[in-house]
Amino acid sequence: MNCPSIVNLPRFRALLLLLFGVLLCDFAPTFVEAQETVINKKSNSPSQTSGSPPAASEPAARQEKPQQSSHGDHRSFVVAPLPISSPAVGSGIVPVLAYIFPVSASDKTSPASVLGAVGLVTDNGSRAIALGGEVYFKQNSYHTTAIYARGNLNYNLYGLGSGDSQPKLPIKQTGQLVFGELLRRTWWKLFLGPRFLWGSSLITVKPNNLGMVPLPSDLGLDTNLAAVGFRLNRDTRPNRFYPTDGTVVGFTADFFAQGLGSKYSFQSYKFTFNGYWGLTQNQVLASGSFACFTEGEPPFYGNCIYGTDSQLRGYTAGRYLDRYMFGTQLEYRLALPKRFGLVGFGGLGEVVPGGNQPFRTKNFLPSGGGGFRFELSKKYHVNLRVDFAQGKDSHTWSVGVGEAF
Repeated sequence: MNCPSIVNLPRFRALLLLLFGVLLCDFAPTFVEAQETVINKKSNSPSQTSGSPPAASEPAARQEKPQQSSHGDHRSFVVAPLPISSPAVGSGIVPVLAYIFPVSASDKTSPASVLGAVGLVTDNGSRAIALGGEVYFKQNSYHTTAIYARGNLNYNLYGLGSGDSQPKLPIKQTGQLVFGELLRRTWWKLFLGPRFLWGSSLITVKPNNLGMVPLPSDLGLDTNLAAVGFRLNRDTRPNRFYPTDGTVVGFTADFFAQGLGSKYSFQSYKFTFNGYWGLTQNQVLASGSFACFTEGEPPFYGNCIYGTDSQLRGYTAGRYLDRYMFGTQLEYRLALPKRFGLVGFGGLGEVVPGGNQPFRTKNFLPSGGGGFRFELSKKYHVNLRVDFAQGKDSHTWSVGVGEAF
């Protein structure tokens, strides 16, 4: 499962930045989107975005306008065993348990909050669990997120830069992560606030599989990382499950420092911009662009990792990673009768080796593919998605709940 839409949801797309990048990128969006599907089925309140009050008009693509009701009807439990098929961590199951609730019955503006747990069990021996919650309160003036996760992933390390010609080193990375974020709505529908991340990581090489990739400097060492930062977000989509118009703009900055207890001192910056246009009642054009930059001396898993956050499907997460990364993609979405749908997508990106060779055609990483959709929630157009994508030197199958971005 490649990372779904991500995320105005927990968005951290390997242990620490790679483990929990995969864990929280692949699974937290699935978890939140799965619980949102149940909310939509059980409630009659208007759809909401994380950054604005309920939309005044219904979305264009097969949306049914629900009737008003009190928050008191919106509490529900969700139990969902979701499949996963990831070229990075294998195939298996993602068990989900969630409790969805309004913080206050008198608050008619804030989206529903959620507390829950997400697990991971795959056929390559990867195991993980994440506990967390997203809480909206004070008439959607505040949005807070807290996550604790731990586990292990088995994956391949290809080294920095373009991984197409590099041998792979099978490694096992175990660790845990604590993350917290508090956003305050400011002006122009902008949410702004601080964030904190702490994690520990232990890397070992799988026996009898030593390749030509240089061994990680942290091999066999229990390494801590800690960071403080901030996030800026603006979301104008009238329906975040199947957007037919609006934009999402996000920027995060995380500062890892030895003074916070981190072994490494470096900075990580990420920018995303998604736009949506309703071409007809049943057709939508979506665009997604992203950029990632790191400064300082990050560990290999602290670099920008291509293939996460559904950033150009078709690539195994971790095959391409470096200090700088960017890309853009377009997706055409067609809603068909009987709850079915089709999509076609394509895009182009690049991992910049060493940060000093941008826009070199030999480093471009194209992607293209298509997929099927089945509408799980007719009222809000929440889709089950199955995508096939071809990259430069690999292909992937993606299965998830909700659109890729």
